[in-house]
Amino acid sequence: MCGIVAYIGPKEAYPLLMKGLQRLEYRGYDSAGVALFNGDIRVYKKKGKVQELADYVSTLSYEGTMGIGHTRWATHGEPDDINAHPHFSGNRRLVLVHNGIIENYDVLKKALEKEGHHFESQTDTEVLVHLIEEIQTRENLPLEEAVRVALTRVVGAYAIVVMDKQEPGKLVGARKASPLVIGIGEGEYFLASDATPLIEHTKKVIYLNDQEIAVVERNGDLQIKKIDSNEVQTPFIHELDMEIEALEKGGYDYFMLKEIYEQPDTIADAMRGRINPRENWVRLGGLEKIYEQIANAQRFIIAACGTSWHSGLIGEYLIEDLARIPVEVEYASELRYRNPIITDKDVVIAISQSGETADTLAAVELAKEKGALVYGIVNVVGSSIARATDSGSYIHAGPEIGVASTKAFTGQVTLLTLMALDLAQRRGEISETRFQELLTEFKNIPDKVQKVLEKNQQIKYIAGEIQDKPNALYLGRGYNFPVALEGALKLKEISYIHAEGYPAAEMKHGPIALIDEQMPVIVIATNRSAYDKIVSNIQEVKARKGIVIAIVTEGDETISHIADHTIEIPDTEEPFTPLLSVIPLQLLSYYIAVMRGCNVDQPRNLAKSVTVE
Repeated sequence: MCGIVAYIGPKEAYPLLMKGLQRLEYRGYDSAGVALFNGDIRVYKKKGKVQELADYVSTLSYEGTMGIGHTRWATHGEPDDINAHPHFSGNRRLVLVHNGIIENYDVLKKALEKEGHHFESQTDTEVLVHLIEEIQTRENLPLEEAVRVALTRVVGAYAIVVMDKQEPGKLVGARKASPLVIGIGEGEYFLASDATPLIEHTKKVIYLNDQEIAVVERNGDLQIKKIDSNEVQTPFIHELDMEIEALEKGGYDYFMLKEIYEQPDTIADAMRGRINPRENWVRLGGLEKIYEQIANAQRFIIAACGTSWHSGLIGEYLIEDLARIPVEVEYASELRYRNPIITDKDVVIAISQSGETADTLAAVELAKEKGALVYGIVNVVGSSIARATDSGSYIHAGPEIGVASTKAFTGQVTLLTLMALDLAQRRGEISETRFQELLTEFKNIPDKVQKVLEKNQQIKYIAGEIQDKPNALYLGRGYNFPVALEGALKLKEISYIHAEGYPAAEMKHGPIALIDEQMPVIVIATNRSAYDKIVSNIQEVKARKGIVIAIVTEGDETISHIADHTIEIPDTEEPFTPLLSVIPLQLLSYYIAVMRGCNVDQPRNLAKSVTVE
């Protein structure tokens, strides 16, 4: 969940590292640090955001053409200057940055203490660099071999970069269950947790595979080996399909707002080349090569976490409704620790924006062990889940920098809709006439999302009316029940207001006790199939003096006379309503958070990619 960046080459390293850390700050912002080599290793680190580190270093010496940097999301040890990375070895020869968790650090630490090692921090990372030092010193090994041997004794997840002042012409990186990318420049190398710090310097990258170690040298040499066997690997060089503009705010106050407004384009991008209403077809390339297996599956199991889990719930409604295949949706974090019944007749769909979510990746490995076909829906090209699955599809949403997911959610729902439509047609579960009606309407969704975004001032006004309320309830039925969960999550994530989502009918089974004049109740009331029931739910809230904010279909007259505030969205087919109804909830959360003085892009205690348990 932390961000790593490193550089070796002819240029001054410090400006490159600091810009890289700013690009990676969405991965963690509890503390930051850099280590620079210029005849000796100097380490500068500071609690807080990257800017606080920059202010601290501004009056100090920061020359050097090799260095490593880190921005932290704390796991072991509170966020402070001492626990911040990079960490020195005991002899001050080595310095290391790390993303992940060393699960057996306590056992290793006690063994190292018996050998005379003393530790300054509370981190598992410092234990790892001391372990490398112990092996290197005792066995007189070169850096890369000492790192490799040490990692064979480690249990857990890691991406690391190590620097040795006695071998100043090289950097050593390694990964297991946590991403590490190598950027290849002109006479220079970069290493980073993802491609965002690299794009302005090079488009040539190598995605390090699990349990690989890489050595990059100032003389231009690059070598990759397997950690467990020392076997030399032949790397595959990818060309990045990303533009620097995607990493800038583009005039918006926050990345989150920019990403909300990008959704007409990102939804269209997710559809592009995959849907043709004129010729009456939907095609997902990832489904083509495994269609026989996936179409004859006894059931689908969707594994995901957080916002991706909510998109998976919508996927359950879509696939069961349209394609008539049974679906179960599991929290990946629970699935991996149960003894689930998964067979070779099942298809497991893993959903993750980053493609690096630790629990989802573990669920993928579990499903493969049990013989299931595994399909990935991810955003990041070359990510761990993309490479671990049997097949899959990218959502093509572009970099999502805001920690609270918006465009990735609608991208995932778009992909799941395409999958459901594709399977429905292939399996003969839908008439050609109905199929074409759905395709024609689905193609209109990006334009209809744009119309919802044009209601931003109305939504901002409503946000002002409820910004000081301590709690909120979100209600929805059918396809919009998962949207209620997602709306509540967004409000919690970025404004720190306690919020819960419920199926509307469940309100009477407990939550109705909370309703009073201080309780905003956000109701998604677009369902034709249960409209009268939703009207009754709203009347029950109003009878108890609750504040009702209703998301309704354009032209709705009944609810507008009952609710305190209504936000209209364009009419659409019921399976497609989540892509429209979620937009007002994203904007509502955004404006409330801004009005409360919250950092929308970097909410407290959160990081973008959960790469540790």
